[in-house]
Amino acid sequence: MPSRDVTDSAPDAAARVTPSVEQLTAWRAFLRAHATITRRLESELLAEQDLSLAAYDVLVQLAEAPGRRLRMTELAEAVLLSRSGVTRLVDRMEQSGLVARTRVEGDGRGVAAELTDQGFGRLRTASRTHLAGVLRHFVARLDADDLCALERISRRLSG
Repeated sequence: MPSRDVTDSAPDAAARVTPSVEQLTAWRAFLRAHATITRRLESELLAEQDLSLAAYDVLVQLAEAPGRRLRMTELAEAVLLSRSGVTRLVDRMEQSGLVARTRVEGDGRGVAAELTDQGFGRLRTASRTHLAGVLRHFVARLDADDLCALERISRRLSG
């Protein structure tokens, strides 16, 4: 079946810069799947652990970092939030005792977030809920070939 373009009124096919209907369908399916799974994981974490998915991601990133700490700018990049968004989230997490802010040695303006022991414990507990959700909403719905293909495609898209 030939690919149809959503800009059927375009006078010259070579001048078209929009995706085909099939390409947009794939794109929208990808976005819908991501949003659906993310909403489910978020809902389960909030209901069972009183922890947002973004806060869980901060805990994971810090737990995997050397010394369990990252500069705020590095943390913002790792969790895909703006610097101001990460600052507000870390503020709330610090008030809960999950993270602590520390100065970066040799950098008068540098600030890092560090995972506390309480935060590490919270991560261990919350990870049970999160990983069960990943298994239920993602892994269980795909076979081994699907998982390999999705990993290959995801690496290509993020590389």
